[in-house]
Amino acid sequence: MLDDSLRARIDTSKPHSARFWNYFVGGKDNYEVDREIGDQIKSIFPGLVDVAVTSRRFLGRAVRHLAEEQGVRQFLDIGTGLPTADNTHEVAQRVAPDARIVYVDNDPIVLAHANALLTSTPEGITAYLDADLYDPEAVLEAAAGTLDLSRPVGLMILNTLGHVADYAQARELVRRLMAGLPAGSHLVISDSTATSEGMIAASEAYNSSGAVPYYVRPVAEIAGFFEGLELVRPGVVRVSEWRPERSGGAGLDAAVDAYCGVGRKL
Repeated sequence: MLDDSLRARIDTSKPHSARFWNYFVGGKDNYEVDREIGDQIKSIFPGLVDVAVTSRRFLGRAVRHLAEEQGVRQFLDIGTGLPTADNTHEVAQRVAPDARIVYVDNDPIVLAHANALLTSTPEGITAYLDADLYDPEAVLEAAAGTLDLSRPVGLMILNTLGHVADYAQARELVRRLMAGLPAGSHLVISDSTATSEGMIAASEAYNSSGAVPYYVRPVAEIAGFFEGLELVRPGVVRVSEWRPERSGGAGLDAAVDAYCGVGRKL
């Protein structure tokens, strides 16, 4: 149940990025206003559905890589969005039941679904923080209640940095978050990119809808988030091209307009 303060923060008169994305990946936690802009954008650029699906698949492959191959047992997922299938904690704890995961979001819709996220294996821990990307030090301080920040952490920021309009500010937020994590930690990022006229048009249509804007960036700017880190092969690539063998093949069209990377802090 929603308390009154949380209900007051929810605006169903405008599209919402988490609900909009939830609609695109086949979820049911969305409203008519989200489906309307979703259908409008699908008519402009049907490929955005593939972006949503392949981005979600990338999350699973990246988490499995960190848990299986790098031995990471702690994950900090910022801008988690609404829960769907194979959330970070589910993927990580299938590999390592003792994994600890902290989800961070400051959105009332996501908070309303926090109980769906607050599940865990008996050996591990899953927690949810109502906190803000724009205050990295507060995020890290709160996460330290669940995670041991002297040990490596997988920092997940997926389809979130596009909401930060100023690129320099976005890079600084990432830098401050990584500065609070020890060597051996990994940064995992994916975002939609300005790599086709269709994606640019879709972004403009979405930003004109009254929703909180999401800005698509050049691939070089996605790569810039990993400055000072050691990129894990194959580097910064389309989300469908990051170790597709881990899911049995490339799957959907490799030309999706979303790029990703995983970087290790030395």
